Amino acid sequence: MAAQSHTETITMPDGGQMGAYLSLPEAGTGPGLLVLMEIFGVGSYIRRAADRLAELGYVALAPDLYRRVDPGLELDHDEEGLQRALAKVGELDIAGAIEDSVVALERLRGLPQAQGRGAGVLGFCLGGTLAYHVAAIADPDTAVCYYGSNIAEALGRAEEISCPVLFHFGAEDQYIPLRDAERVAAVAAQREGWQCAIQPDGGHAFDNHEAPMFHRPEAAARAWEITREFLARTLPPG
Repeated sequence: MAAQSHTETITMPDGGQMGAYLSLPEAGTGPGLLVLMEIFGVGSYIRRAADRLAELGYVALAPDLYRRVDPGLELDHDEEGLQRALAKVGELDIAGAIEDSVVALERLRGLPQAQGRGAGVLGFCLGGTLAYHVAAIADPDTAVCYYGSNIAEALGRAEEISCPVLFHFGAEDQYIPLRDAERVAAVAAQREGWQCAIQPDGGHAFDNHEAPMFHRPEAAARAWEITREFLARTLPPG
Protein backbone atom coordinates (compact mmCIF):
# COMPACT_ATOMS: atom_id res chain seq x y z
CA MET A 1 0.00 0.00 0.00
CA ALA A 2 1.03 3.62 -0.38
CA ALA A 3 2.52 4.97 2.84
CA GLN A 4 2.15 8.69 2.31
CA SER A 5 1.74 11.38 -0.31
CA HIS A 6 2.36 15.09 -0.54
CA THR A 7 3.01 17.88 -3.02
CA GLU A 8 6.54 18.68 -4.16
CA THR A 9 7.60 22.02 -5.64
CA ILE A 10 10.18 21.87 -8.42
CA THR A 11 12.20 24.97 -9.32
CA MET A 12 12.43 25.09 -13.11
CA PRO A 13 15.31 26.24 -15.33
CA ASP A 14 13.24 29.23 -16.50
CA GLY A 15 12.89 30.44 -12.91
CA GLY A 16 9.31 29.28 -12.53
CA GLN A 17 7.96 26.55 -10.32
CA MET A 18 6.11 23.31 -11.00
CA GLY A 19 3.99 21.44 -8.50
CA ALA A 20 4.08 17.66 -8.45
CA TYR A 21 2.19 14.99 -6.55
CA LEU A 22 4.50 12.50 -4.83
CA SER A 23 3.31 9.13 -3.57
CA LEU A 24 5.62 6.90 -1.55
CA PRO A 25 5.49 3.13 -1.06
CA GLU A 26 4.97 1.58 2.35
CA ALA A 27 8.70 0.82 2.58
CA GLY A 28 9.45 4.52 2.10
CA THR A 29 11.91 3.92 -0.74
CA GLY A 30 11.84 2.31 -4.16
CA PRO A 31 12.56 2.82 -7.83
CA GLY A 32 11.10 6.01 -9.28
CA LEU A 33 8.24 6.27 -11.74
CA LEU A 34 7.35 9.56 -13.38
CA VAL A 35 3.58 9.68 -13.97
CA LEU A 36 2.59 11.96 -16.84
CA MET A 37 -0.93 13.35 -16.82
CA GLU A 38 -3.76 13.15 -19.29
CA ILE A 39 -5.48 16.28 -20.54
CA PHE A 40 -7.59 16.65 -17.37
CA GLY A 41 -4.50 17.61 -15.33
CA VAL A 42 -3.10 16.15 -12.13
CA GLY A 43 -6.49 15.48 -10.60
CA SER A 44 -7.98 12.59 -8.64
CA TYR A 45 -7.40 10.03 -11.39
CA ILE A 46 -3.70 10.78 -11.86
CA ARG A 47 -3.14 11.01 -8.11
CA ARG A 48 -4.75 7.60 -7.75
CA ALA A 49 -2.57 6.25 -10.58
CA ALA A 50 0.49 7.42 -8.64
CA ASP A 51 -0.88 5.79 -5.49
CA ARG A 52 -1.48 2.53 -7.35
CA LEU A 53 2.15 2.52 -8.45
CA ALA A 54 3.29 3.31 -4.91
CA GLU A 55 1.26 0.30 -3.77
CA LEU A 56 3.43 -1.77 -6.12
CA GLY A 57 6.57 -0.43 -4.44
CA TYR A 58 7.46 2.60 -6.58
CA VAL A 59 8.16 6.22 -5.70
CA ALA A 60 5.67 7.92 -8.02
CA LEU A 61 5.89 11.58 -9.03
CA ALA A 62 3.18 13.27 -11.13
CA PRO A 63 4.20 16.78 -12.33
CA ASP A 64 1.76 19.56 -13.21
CA LEU A 65 2.45 19.91 -16.92
CA TYR A 66 -0.09 22.72 -17.20
CA ARG A 67 2.22 24.90 -15.11
CA ARG A 68 3.07 27.11 -18.13
CA VAL A 69 -0.55 27.83 -19.12
CA ASP A 70 -2.79 27.25 -16.06
CA PRO A 71 -0.90 26.02 -12.96
CA GLY A 72 -2.78 23.58 -10.79
CA LEU A 73 -5.59 23.03 -13.29
CA GLU A 74 -7.80 20.01 -12.49
CA LEU A 75 -10.79 19.38 -14.74
CA ASP A 76 -13.83 17.19 -14.11
CA HIS A 77 -14.09 13.94 -16.02
CA ASP A 78 -17.40 14.77 -17.68
CA GLU A 79 -18.45 16.22 -21.03
CA GLU A 80 -17.93 19.82 -19.91
CA GLY A 81 -14.54 18.97 -18.45
CA LEU A 82 -13.59 17.15 -21.64
CA GLN A 83 -14.37 20.16 -23.80
CA ARG A 84 -12.40 22.44 -21.48
CA ALA A 85 -9.51 19.97 -21.49
CA LEU A 86 -9.44 19.77 -25.28
CA ALA A 87 -9.32 23.57 -25.44
CA LYS A 88 -6.65 23.81 -22.76
CA VAL A 89 -4.37 21.20 -24.30
CA GLY A 90 -4.52 23.29 -27.48
CA GLU A 91 -2.73 26.03 -25.54
CA LEU A 92 -0.03 23.68 -24.31
CA ASP A 93 3.51 23.99 -25.64
CA ILE A 94 4.22 20.30 -26.23
CA ALA A 95 7.98 20.82 -26.54
CA GLY A 96 7.87 22.74 -23.26
CA ALA A 97 5.85 19.96 -21.62
CA ILE A 98 8.48 17.43 -22.71
CA GLU A 99 11.22 19.66 -21.27
CA ASP A 100 9.29 19.97 -18.01
CA SER A 101 8.83 16.20 -17.89
CA VAL A 102 12.58 15.68 -18.28
CA VAL A 103 13.25 18.15 -15.43
CA ALA A 104 10.74 16.26 -13.26
CA LEU A 105 12.45 12.96 -14.09
CA GLU A 106 15.78 14.39 -12.95
CA ARG A 107 14.12 15.60 -9.74
CA LEU A 108 12.71 12.12 -9.19
CA ARG A 109 16.11 10.53 -9.72
CA GLY A 110 17.56 12.85 -7.08
CA LEU A 111 14.95 12.22 -4.39
CA PRO A 112 16.43 10.42 -1.37
CA GLN A 113 13.55 7.93 -1.46
CA ALA A 114 14.44 6.87 -5.03
CA GLN A 115 18.14 7.68 -5.35
CA GLY A 116 20.16 4.91 -6.92
CA ARG A 117 17.14 2.69 -7.54
CA GLY A 118 16.51 3.66 -11.17
CA ALA A 119 13.60 5.58 -12.67
CA GLY A 120 11.05 5.04 -15.40
CA VAL A 121 8.22 6.98 -16.99
CA LEU A 122 4.54 6.12 -17.41
CA GLY A 123 1.93 8.31 -19.08
CA PHE A 124 -1.73 8.33 -20.00
CA CYS A 125 -3.23 9.86 -23.18
CA LEU A 126 -1.32 13.16 -23.57
CA GLY A 127 1.14 11.74 -21.06
CA GLY A 128 1.50 8.56 -23.11
CA THR A 129 2.84 10.57 -26.02
CA LEU A 130 5.05 12.65 -23.74
CA ALA A 131 6.43 9.50 -22.09
CA TYR A 132 7.54 8.24 -25.50
CA HIS A 133 9.48 11.44 -26.19
CA VAL A 134 10.96 11.46 -22.67
CA ALA A 135 12.19 7.93 -23.35
CA ALA A 136 13.96 9.22 -26.46
CA ILE A 137 15.58 12.15 -24.66
CA ALA A 138 16.24 11.29 -21.03
CA ASP A 139 17.27 7.61 -20.96
CA PRO A 140 14.82 6.27 -18.37
CA ASP A 141 15.10 2.64 -17.30
CA THR A 142 11.66 1.76 -18.65
CA ALA A 143 8.63 3.44 -20.24
CA VAL A 144 4.90 2.70 -20.36
CA CYS A 145 2.69 4.62 -22.80
CA TYR A 146 -1.08 4.36 -22.46
CA TYR A 147 -2.89 5.34 -25.70
CA GLY A 148 -0.54 8.11 -26.78
CA SER A 149 -2.29 9.85 -29.65
CA ASN A 150 0.77 10.88 -31.67
CA ILE A 151 3.13 7.97 -31.13
CA ALA A 152 2.49 6.48 -34.56
CA GLU A 153 3.64 9.73 -36.17
CA ALA A 154 6.82 9.70 -34.05
CA LEU A 155 7.98 6.15 -34.75
CA GLY A 156 11.04 7.61 -36.45
CA ARG A 157 12.37 8.27 -32.94
CA ALA A 158 12.37 4.58 -32.07
CA GLU A 159 16.11 4.27 -32.66
CA GLU A 160 16.71 6.98 -30.05
CA ILE A 161 15.13 4.87 -27.31
CA SER A 162 17.29 2.31 -25.55
CA CYS A 163 14.98 1.24 -22.72
CA PRO A 164 12.14 -1.32 -22.75
CA VAL A 165 8.80 0.23 -23.75
CA LEU A 166 5.24 -0.99 -23.25
CA PHE A 167 2.44 0.51 -25.35
CA HIS A 168 -1.27 0.20 -24.58
CA PHE A 169 -4.07 0.87 -27.05
CA GLY A 170 -7.75 0.10 -27.41
CA ALA A 171 -9.11 -1.37 -30.64
CA GLU A 172 -12.25 0.76 -30.20
CA ASP A 173 -10.42 4.03 -29.54
CA GLN A 174 -12.43 6.87 -31.03
CA TYR A 175 -9.41 9.18 -31.19
CA ILE A 176 -6.60 6.83 -32.30
CA PRO A 177 -7.30 4.75 -35.45
CA LEU A 178 -6.63 1.04 -35.01
CA ARG A 179 -4.24 1.19 -37.96
CA ASP A 180 -2.03 3.58 -35.94
CA ALA A 181 -1.98 1.20 -32.97
CA GLU A 182 -1.08 -1.62 -35.36
CA ARG A 183 1.78 0.45 -36.81
CA VAL A 184 3.17 0.88 -33.30
CA ALA A 185 2.70 -2.85 -32.63
CA ALA A 186 4.60 -3.73 -35.80
CA VAL A 187 7.58 -1.61 -34.76
CA ALA A 188 7.46 -2.93 -31.20
CA ALA A 189 7.58 -6.50 -32.50
CA GLN A 190 10.92 -5.74 -34.16
CA ARG A 191 12.60 -4.24 -31.10
CA GLU A 192 13.99 -6.18 -28.17
CA GLY A 193 12.21 -5.38 -24.92
CA TRP A 194 9.31 -3.56 -26.58
CA GLN A 195 5.73 -4.72 -26.19
CA CYS A 196 2.38 -3.50 -27.49
CA ALA A 197 -0.97 -4.59 -26.06
CA ILE A 198 -4.16 -3.73 -27.95
CA GLN A 199 -7.29 -4.38 -25.91
CA PRO A 200 -10.07 -5.49 -28.27
CA ASP A 201 -12.77 -3.95 -26.05
CA GLY A 202 -10.80 -0.84 -25.10
CA GLY A 203 -11.78 2.66 -26.15
CA HIS A 204 -9.76 5.80 -25.55
CA ALA A 205 -8.81 6.43 -21.90
CA PHE A 206 -10.17 3.00 -20.96
CA ASP A 207 -8.15 3.04 -17.71
CA ASN A 208 -9.78 6.25 -16.45
CA HIS A 209 -12.06 5.08 -13.64
CA GLU A 210 -13.10 8.70 -12.97
CA ALA A 211 -14.66 9.10 -16.43
CA PRO A 212 -17.80 7.00 -16.99
CA MET A 213 -17.77 8.02 -20.67
CA PHE A 214 -14.39 6.33 -21.16
CA HIS A 215 -13.81 3.68 -18.48
CA ARG A 216 -13.75 0.06 -19.62
CA PRO A 217 -13.10 -1.92 -16.40
CA GLU A 218 -12.24 -5.27 -18.00
CA ALA A 219 -9.79 -3.76 -20.49
CA ALA A 220 -8.30 -1.60 -17.72
CA ALA A 221 -7.77 -4.59 -15.44
CA ARG A 222 -6.05 -6.63 -18.13
CA ALA A 223 -3.82 -3.73 -19.15
CA TRP A 224 -2.89 -2.97 -15.55
CA GLU A 225 -1.79 -6.56 -15.01
CA ILE A 226 0.36 -6.36 -18.15
CA THR A 227 1.81 -3.09 -16.82
CA ARG A 228 2.52 -4.59 -13.41
CA GLU A 229 4.32 -7.57 -14.92
CA PHE A 230 6.27 -5.38 -17.35
CA LEU A 231 7.43 -3.02 -14.59
CA ALA A 232 8.34 -5.93 -12.31
CA ARG A 233 10.57 -7.25 -15.08
CA THR A 234 12.12 -3.98 -16.32
CA LEU A 235 12.27 -1.95 -13.08
CA PRO A 236 11.86 -4.38 -10.17
CA PRO A 237 10.35 -2.76 -7.07
CA GLY A 238 12.04 -5.09 -4.61
